[in-house]
Amino acid sequence: MTCFCFLVDQRIIVRRTKPVAGTCSRCCKGASVADMITQTRFCYVPFYSSSWKAIICTFCGAILKSYR
Repeated sequence: MTCFCFLVDQRIIVRRTKPVAGTCSRCCKGASVADMITQTRFCYVPFYSSSWKAIICTFCGAILKSYR
């Protein structure tokens, strides 16, 4: 008997944020720099994780620029 499991998800988690000068180009609200973590899971078991920085909007949550 063969069982195939293709349940894969990817989660982006914001670890911490710090205010930055400037505004969002989409909604004209404040922006902040954030430490982000991307976790990829296969069948609910995490098998890949990477961390990176991004400038995100504090109001709408859009990622304005990412630094990988």
